Amino acid sequence: MPGNPQKVKHDHTTLFFPEGFLWGAATSAHQVEGNNVNSDWWDFEQKNQPPEKRSGLACDQYNRYAEDFELAKNLNHNAHRLSIEWARIEPKEGEFDQPAIDHYVQVLKALKDKGFTVMLTLHHFTNPKWLADKGGWKNGKVVFYFERFVKKIVPELQEYVDLWITINEPNVYAYNCYFLGVWPPQKKSKWLALKVLWNMAKAHKKAYNWIHKLTPTSRVGAACNVASLGFYHKHSIIEALTVWATDSFGNHLFYKLTGNKYHDFLGLNYYFNQNFSYDKKHTVFPPVADISISKKDVSDMGWEIYPEGIFDVLMDFADYKLPIYITENGIATTNDDRRCRFLIAYLKEIYHAIEAGVEVKGYFHWSLIDNFEWANGFEPRFGLVEIDYQTQKRTLRPSSKVYAEIIKTNGIYHHLLRFLGHTVQAEEVLYPKVTG
Repeated sequence: MPGNPQKVKHDHTTLFFPEGFLWGAATSAHQVEGNNVNSDWWDFEQKNQPPEKRSGLACDQYNRYAEDFELAKNLNHNAHRLSIEWARIEPKEGEFDQPAIDHYVQVLKALKDKGFTVMLTLHHFTNPKWLADKGGWKNGKVVFYFERFVKKIVPELQEYVDLWITINEPNVYAYNCYFLGVWPPQKKSKWLALKVLWNMAKAHKKAYNWIHKLTPTSRVGAACNVASLGFYHKHSIIEALTVWATDSFGNHLFYKLTGNKYHDFLGLNYYFNQNFSYDKKHTVFPPVADISISKKDVSDMGWEIYPEGIFDVLMDFADYKLPIYITENGIATTNDDRRCRFLIAYLKEIYHAIEAGVEVKGYFHWSLIDNFEWANGFEPRFGLVEIDYQTQKRTLRPSSKVYAEIIKTNGIYHHLLRFLGHTVQAEEVLYPKVTG
């Protein structure tokens, strides 16, 4: 009736995730273990990088893994993704280091003893130096070398692994190492980039078959970096075609080269949103729009913060009809309030994708701890846990506790949506109370 106050409509429902959802964080061996002296990345750092951009001791997780796993357990994580280092296990061609293998057995056993579901990555960017000296992934024989490594290591570790990732981000590896030529071996060639991706696809299929032969009940996949894509001018055919081509080659090519039958699940690493915009300087294909011009919100790495993008890629990859794990997603920032907002915003979009019918089985935040960020050194801070690199002291960030509450609930309580502005009243913003 006229004159009655309007009832405020507000939904306070908790955003629950499916029962059995995996909640965890991810790391990679070279980035956290330290002293990976037999790898091509270590060799590259010594020859090409200034001291502050060399991995060195990194986070000393080779020795401190139990401490880090205890932190994860206390933060309610029920799963963990990590990698093993091929260069430690096979430091010389055809010679396997049993003490190194035994070390990784103890690492994985420590996770299982704490009740974690373990996702193990076999190749995360780094190679033994002897392999790099033979041409690395552009040498067709690399498929044989990787298969030999898989045959050796899988029987040793199978008791402690629930989910296998054969290769991490083959598209990023080929792009940075051979298309741009900025990562070792710094060979700039489009042809070599495609050849490397082809060899990685062959190696993945070989590894998939052998892991299933050795452990028939295993679940095996790969982790690919995927970007959400758009274009500014909605009636531009050339921009639309550029998005289609970039999506086909950048996001889907590895999966097309391998095929559904060589994946028990899809691992998706999501960090990037890209928009294409035609301008007069480019007469063929429009470039990615310069994010600095629009001044959109970006991480400390200059990557756009775009939560809706993770919904978009999940809806896209649902077409494969396979279970999906978010194997990496995170933000580089020294302002942990931003990480809290990031977590809520991105997990909320994953929730919506699940509600829309996508079979998302788990989320691994990048990263559990601050780590060595490849050619960028130690400056980017991705960790739920802060690392003091002088003392190796671990300190929980507030975001780690926000994530712990989400995991405990298996969902996002409404009060956590305050990070996104829910229940914030205009008066609170316009006329904040002065205390003290």
